[in-house]
Amino acid sequence: MQITTIGLDIAKNVFQVHGIDASEKVVVRKQLRRSQVLAFFKALPPCLIGMEACATAHHWARELTKLGHTVRLMPARDVKAYVKRNKNDAADAEAICEAVRRPTMRFVQVKSTEQQSQLMLHRVRDLLMRQRTQVINALRAHLAELGITAAQGIAGLKELLKIIAGEGERLPVDAQASLVVLAAELQAMQTLIGSLEKRLMAQHRKSEASKRVATIPGIAVIGATAITATVTDPKAFRSGRDFAAWIGLVPRQDSTGGKQKLGPISKQGDRYLRRILVVGAHAVLKLAKQKPEKYPWLTQLLARKPFKVVAVALANKMARTAWALLAHGGTYRRPALVAAQ
Repeated sequence: MQITTIGLDIAKNVFQVHGIDASEKVVVRKQLRRSQVLAFFKALPPCLIGMEACATAHHWARELTKLGHTVRLMPARDVKAYVKRNKNDAADAEAICEAVRRPTMRFVQVKSTEQQSQLMLHRVRDLLMRQRTQVINALRAHLAELGITAAQGIAGLKELLKIIAGEGERLPVDAQASLVVLAAELQAMQTLIGSLEKRLMAQHRKSEASKRVATIPGIAVIGATAITATVTDPKAFRSGRDFAAWIGLVPRQDSTGGKQKLGPISKQGDRYLRRILVVGAHAVLKLAKQKPEKYPWLTQLLARKPFKVVAVALANKMARTAWALLAHGGTYRRPALVAAQ
């Protein structure tokens, strides 16, 4: 009757436990409150615990590992196939208990508190940048209602901020009072983003792996620190292709009957890494258009394929190169230019 495997369905306050013994007989099926979780597992002998890799999963995995248990996290999408009929907490816990014992199941590495803290810098910076864009759009829209517009980019924004500050064209009193608040908020966001970027730079300078990844064209400090903080063990992927597929930079397949049918990219995995790589690829492609002699492969590809398709292909290559540097060491070496025949 000793419990050997437990499926734990976690939530904010209510947790569902489904445990079986070595003969796969159900031993325990109960609901726990948040305050009861650690006490319940502390009283159990070491066993295998499965959880979905969702919010707070890494915290609970670290805490349960301290108690001597073996904890494995799984993508929620992979666990869904084991849910029988209706979805509820008990059915989810039973599905997790079944999925964690499958030999072909893919598992998620448990993140340390340091790793999650480093990733928080990226998440908060990304949030502030989105909010900064919202504020800039609001400033432009409100001033446009008064017939005041400016060119796109930083130069145009500076002109609008001068008008709000009282230089040049006069604004209605109430309008200026409102826009001054938005301008102050924009300035505060710029300061906060700058402070986060300084911490990311310090983090980058302390990491040899981040420095090596940053040598890849299109991957700067932000991309290098994000990749190294997310992927602490590159050996978890068999190859660079697996890493690129994990990020979602490969075509989605819908093949059957021996017929290969490829669609757009799968967009699975870490969307933040995928966005950073694609944006970096856009920057490299713009440079390739200006200096085609330095990027012959990209120049030839751009002649045959649309710009965004080439950008995704380059992002895929950047991901595979980053994995190679993390797994095998070294720095990026630009391919030798082949003389035209």
